Formats: sequence, structure tokens, C-alpha cells
Amino acid sequence: MTTLASGTDTLTRDALTVLQPGFTGTSAPDWLLRRLGEGLASVGLFGRNIASPGQLAALTAQLRAERDDVLVAVDEEGGDVTRLEVRSGSSFPGNHALGAVDDVELTHQVAHELGRRLAACGVNLNWAPSADVNSDPRNPVIGVRSFGADTGLAARHTAAYVTGLQSAGVAACTKHFPGHGDTAVDSHHALPRIDVSAEGLAERELAPFRAAIAAGTRAVMSAHILVPALDPERPATLSRRILTGLLRGELGYDGLIVTDGMEMRAIADTYGIERGSVLAIAAGADAICVGGGLADDATVLRLRDALVTAVRAGELPEERLAEAADRVRALAHWAGTHGHPAEDTHGTEIGLHAARRALTVTAAPGLGDPATFEPLTEPPYVAALTPVANIAVGDETPWGIAAELIHLLPGTVTGSFSAEDGPQEEAGESAGRAALQAAGPRRIVAVVRDEHRHPWMASALDTLLAARPDTVVVEMGVPQAAPRGALHIATHGAARVCGRAAAEVIAGITGL
Repeated sequence: MTTLASGTDTLTRDALTVLQPGFTGTSAPDWLLRRLGEGLASVGLFGRNIASPGQLAALTAQLRAERDDVLVAVDEEGGDVTRLEVRSGSSFPGNHALGAVDDVELTHQVAHELGRRLAACGVNLNWAPSADVNSDPRNPVIGVRSFGADTGLAARHTAAYVTGLQSAGVAACTKHFPGHGDTAVDSHHALPRIDVSAEGLAERELAPFRAAIAAGTRAVMSAHILVPALDPERPATLSRRILTGLLRGELGYDGLIVTDGMEMRAIADTYGIERGSVLAIAAGADAICVGGGLADDATVLRLRDALVTAVRAGELPEERLAEAADRVRALAHWAGTHGHPAEDTHGTEIGLHAARRALTVTAAPGLGDPATFEPLTEPPYVAALTPVANIAVGDETPWGIAAELIHLLPGTVTGSFSAEDGPQEEAGESAGRAALQAAGPRRIVAVVRDEHRHPWMASALDTLLAARPDTVVVEMGVPQAAPRGALHIATHGAARVCGRAAAEVIAGITGL
């Protein structure tokens, strides 16, 4: 039952309503329950809040006991970015794998099953899918979170994902508007700048968002990126030209606009979270996402008070804040009427089925047909060439194929190798020599992630393959580098289920 504190005035209640904060722990703290009673309408969950489906269901029930129409949001993309399975790896391949298959019905089914699991746990808003066209292969933050570099492919799969997710009663939040794919900077660390013409943006970046809007996406998330062709002064999250003029006006979108995390340095280091939140609401955003890093009552109160103060000072129109709060309540109403767990119509094996279909298996030039590859029968040595973790993915989530190969080939041994400080080529050679020494006589399976973005990783592979040309290479990022190795397997993502599909090929469990 919804209970609002009688002493909370409308302005303060609206300021709380537009916030989407996080918290620490696997049960709701008292301060959060108290704010729900005062008007807070949304809560964001992260990996730190989730231990099991049963625990998550109990947590969302605890929140709804305080406010029955609360929006419970999570960043569950499947693939590399998972919160439901943050400590084990996802049972679903991510967008890049689905794009590699290019079967929109499969994408719909995967998104529906993912939504069904979220709904069963009481989650009704998913900050997904990523509609970004990954046009810059150097992109450090999108990569396999994108369906691909082709605009048409990204558009049709974004639409299929939105309809699949929402058919399970979970609102989709299509991100990162107006498109975060053409950048080599991660907005977690700094403010990216995208120098593309307005015409180029309309043709490439905006197409998947148009598709999502046509598919009925209930929410859109803004990006902390500067696009001078649209607004030379303010990043998209804070730009009225982009959020109100473009997204609302030109694209005709009337659903909820959510900001990306306001504590990300692209905003926090340039405007500060209080000023940034006021500017975002003034620009046309309806909900302020915060809590990935700042997750306490003090942050909620700081942002609430900043919004109230801005209205009273005439810096933020009260009707704009009220409009934003109304959109939050409208989405909560939709979720309340649609948010019932759907039946399991596709089975729990859909993720593995999709991961198997996403594999690209090749051999290096001159090393024959991959169909003639002799599967491994003895336990190998798995050398994981490990890059620095993407912040969006986090370092809690395991990746690779070692765990799956241990299951299929008991006795498999693994080690992780990274670049040390110094020249990249030398660091790679050092990592390669260390892997060779650790492997001994065992067959080597080298696992990489975005080899094309990491010169040290390419150098390590050079060293491994020069000494051991029978090495199997598994690329679990964007397969931009040329295939090499006795067998090269591109999984198009590092989810656990992608590792399982690759391990099956290596051990000869499934045909090529």
C-alpha cells in the first residue's frame, strides 16, 4: 500500500519522485523505506544488492510493502553486463552475440526470457537495451554491449529487444541517447566528445532510437556525451536542445527520460551532481539515476534539496519538475498493470542456444578447415589475457572459458596474465613467456578480450603462437583483429554461456 508522509509538501515529494537512488546491502535500509514513505518512487539495484533470485524477490517485496507502486530498476543487459548473475556470469549472451546471429525472433525470445526472470523477482524497469551503434572499434565502454556497427542491424534488434522485454511486463530503458558508439572515451572517466554532423547522427546514431520509440519503449536513458553538432556547450544529459528539442520534439517521444548515473565523472567532475541534476531536469529529463557509486541517504537528501532550492530560486520551473514526477508515476502505473511474471514460453535453454548460434569458428590462413579440427581430449592450460575491467561490467563478474572447460575436461588448469607497466610490446612478450612457462607441455587455449584494442595482448599472442602454433585462440570481445591460431573462436561476448558454447567446440561436444 502506498503511504506518503503527511508532512511532505508537494514540491519536496516531486523532488523525491524523480530520483532513482541506490543503496548498499541485500535488504532495504531504514532510510530508504522512510524516503519511500515521503514520496521516493524508484529504487535502483546493482550487483551488490543481489545474492539470489529468492533474496531479490524478498527485497522487492520489502520495498513494495512500503510503497506498492515503486519502480524497481536494474542494469541487466545480459551478456557482459549482468546483475542477476553478477558472481557467476550470465545465462544469456549479450547484444553483440545476438547481432552476430541476426535473428530478430531469437533476440525477442532472449529479451522476453530475461524479462520474465526479472519480473519473477519483482523488478519492473530494466536499464536496457543498449541501442548504441558501435562505429568506433576503439570504444572502451560499449563494445559487445552493442548489437554491432551496422545501423540497420542495431535498429531492428533494438526494437526486438524492447518488445521482448516489455512482453514480459518489464519496462525497457533504451540507452544511451543520442548514441555512445562513436567514442574512444568512457564517460565513467571523462566527458566524451562526438564530432559527427547532424545529418550523420540522424542517419546512424538515431536510427535505433527511432526503432525503439516505434516499438513502444517506456523509457530512454541519456548519455553523458558532448555532441557539438547538436549542442556545442552541454552534454546530452543536460541539453534542452537534445532532450526536449530532438528527443521530444523531432522524434516524438513522450515516455520517461532517465539520466545515466550522475556520479559518473563526465558530469560529477564538470558540473557536480547537484547542479547536474537540476540542469538535467530543466533540460527535459524526468528521472535522475544515482547510486552506482554514491548510495546513501545523504546523496538523496542533497539532490532532493538541490531541486527544491532551484525551484524556489526560479532556476527550475516548478511545472517542469511536476511534469517529470508525473511521468515517473505514469510509468509506475504501467508497470503495476503489466508487471506480472509471464509464463516460460521459450525455456531456460534459450540463452545457451543463442550463444551456440553466435559462435564464429575459423582457422588461421594455411592451417586448414576448422571442420577438421581435432577436439581436445586432454585437459589444456587456459591462458586468460586479461584487460582492465570495463566499469559498466565491473570486476565481480567472472569471464572466460576455464570454468566450463574444467567441467568438460577435468584437470584443466588456468592462469590470468595482464600487461605490466612499460612499453606494450615488451609487456605482451613478458605475459606470453609467463603463460608458456606456466602451461608446460599442456595444449594452450588463449582467451582474449578485444585484442584489437590492446597492443600488449596482440604481442602476447605473437609470443604464444610463435612457440606453440597449435594454440587455440578464443576472442570474447569484439572480433576486430584477424583470426589466428590452430582454431579461432569468436564468441561475441564474455558471458558464462558464451564460454560454455566455446568450450563445447574445443572439447568436441557439439559439431562445428
